[in-house]
Amino acid sequence: MGASRVTLWRVGSLLRAIADSLEARFNPVSVQGEISGFSRAASGHCYFSLKDEQGQIRCAMFRRAAGLLDFAPGDGQLVELRGRLGVYDARGELQLVVESMRRAGQGTLFEQFLKLKARLEAEGLFDASRKRPLPVMPRAVGVVTSLGAAALHDVLTALQRRAPYMPVIVYPSSVQGAQAPAELCQAISRASERGEVDVLLLVRGGGAMEDLWAFNDEQLARVIVAAPMPVISGVGHETDFSIADFCADLRAPTPTAAAELCVQPRDAWMNLLDSRQERLQNGVDRQLESLNQRLDLVAARFSRPSHFITRQQARLSAQAQQLKHAASMALSLARADLTQAGDRFPKAFSAAVHEQNARLENARRHLELLNPKLVLKRGYAWLSDAEGSTITSATQPVLGQALRATLVDGEVDLTVSARRLI
Repeated sequence: MGASRVTLWRVGSLLRAIADSLEARFNPVSVQGEISGFSRAASGHCYFSLKDEQGQIRCAMFRRAAGLLDFAPGDGQLVELRGRLGVYDARGELQLVVESMRRAGQGTLFEQFLKLKARLEAEGLFDASRKRPLPVMPRAVGVVTSLGAAALHDVLTALQRRAPYMPVIVYPSSVQGAQAPAELCQAISRASERGEVDVLLLVRGGGAMEDLWAFNDEQLARVIVAAPMPVISGVGHETDFSIADFCADLRAPTPTAAAELCVQPRDAWMNLLDSRQERLQNGVDRQLESLNQRLDLVAARFSRPSHFITRQQARLSAQAQQLKHAASMALSLARADLTQAGDRFPKAFSAAVHEQNARLENARRHLELLNPKLVLKRGYAWLSDAEGSTITSATQPVLGQALRATLVDGEVDLTVSARRLI
């Protein structure tokens, strides 16, 4: 019995046959799944994978169909597609050419992302006011990523090119998988405890949303915020966003950009040093020129000591003459003042004596007016008892009491015989 004959296909013919079979059996087809790895080319065509827990299929949506969408597709979104299954001949891959797309509700991952983002934002973890500025000249740069990641090579290459003098310390951690969030937290905590670096880069290359999911961990977000040094997040590509991006002090679009943002290029520092050196050199030159001029002036003065001594003697003689003249003038002024004072003294003394005599005469007149004898001359008498006490009231003496009346020219002894009150 001979062997059965097997048809020998050319590759292109086999692919066209498979495509015809798919067309006849399945198309058109409607399918539901979650978008992953969505990208839009410059031509307007969109490429992505549609997946669920059991598998995935590559999809292409050309510009005409993409222009009819009423929403912006993105990773994690759950959608319903209608299209035609086919084979992409160039790679021999099964492909779904999407003719229409509508949302079937947000995918599980994306929904979790939005909920966590809203909650952490409400707590203030994303506030710009709490974010720290980057150091101008860090002592060292820390990098948290996988040792086998392409992102680490990109960061080290950029730092070597930009600032080869800068020490770099790597804190290794997984960047994908179930264990990645805990390892990332441990790496950042280790960098915080050691205090070896002034800025920390958290980096990873691009990927689908599920590939970057470790950077959407709540505990990782809180560890980033609590870190004592500024943290730069460079996760994925420019179109990728994660919770770590919002919590970090600065987001870089790529790992390479994160490395470029954390340090100034060497040329900038060299230019600054050159500028400072030039300013310092100019200042020193000006100071030396000034000192040289002063030295030349002093040297010129002392080149002929006899001339210098002669000038000094002349100055000393002039100053002595000025001092002598000043002393003579002061003495003459003092003598003139003394002469004027001598001339004024007799007149002033006579005026003072006259004024004192007038004051003395005035006082004498006042005392004369107070003399009791003037009152007695007008016929009044001063009564007193035997002890000399003055009698001023008719109620003081008693009947038969001896009194004495003092008159202007003598005294009279009296005896009280009666009292009459007014």
